[in-house]
Amino acid sequence: MSSRKGQKGSARVVREQLARERRRRRTIWVSAAAVAVLVIAGLIGWSVWSSQRADDFTTPPGANAAGTGIVTGGGPVTVDVYEDFLCPACRQFEQTTGATLEQLVAENKAKVVYHPVAYLNRFSTTEYSTRSSAASGCAAAGGRFREYAKALFERQPPEGSAGLTDDQLIDIGAGVGLDRGSFGDCVRDDTYRTWTEHVTEEASRAGVTGTPTILVNGQPLADRSPQGLTSAVAAAGK
Repeated sequence: MSSRKGQKGSARVVREQLARERRRRRTIWVSAAAVAVLVIAGLIGWSVWSSQRADDFTTPPGANAAGTGIVTGGGPVTVDVYEDFLCPACRQFEQTTGATLEQLVAENKAKVVYHPVAYLNRFSTTEYSTRSSAASGCAAAGGRFREYAKALFERQPPEGSAGLTDDQLIDIGAGVGLDRGSFGDCVRDDTYRTWTEHVTEEASRAGVTGTPTILVNGQPLADRSPQGLTSAVAAAGK
């Protein structure tokens, strides 16, 4: 008799253990499913937010269809120039090869797309990369993007400084023929700050990790000298 009771007791213990194990497994699966739902919802939410953010920007006149750069010329070869107005190497490229770019445009050999990115804000105490890029958008709106960009490089502040003030950026614009009133309002209102963010984000998505980056029909330009650029454009145009 006691043997049968012992067997029943053992069986009950086993059943209870199995029941607890089933409950534990159900709890794990329910928790995992809940986490998965939250992750999926979070990814969807982030995707929607990111998409909305990417689409929420003001594009200056003269930009390409994607809103990622200012276009000059209409030649058969596309040259993309990714530059930061605080970048010393970009200043050097402008001084050595900028005129060659303009010549290629004038000869209808190339279309140049300038992408003023803001990669170097960490080297300024006032987000100068962003402010100067946004100001170049204001210059594009006034039809003086190239003139203004060259003037910015001529007046380039040192890395680690506050950079030029808004008043100085406006003075430079007036110096290249922009209307001080409308251009000044554009700069002070940060009209094209969202555009600068868009240009910078899209450059990063495209794999641009530093400035200057020069692409000729999508291919990186290794030799950034005037001769190297001219040869690359000629080869791409064949």
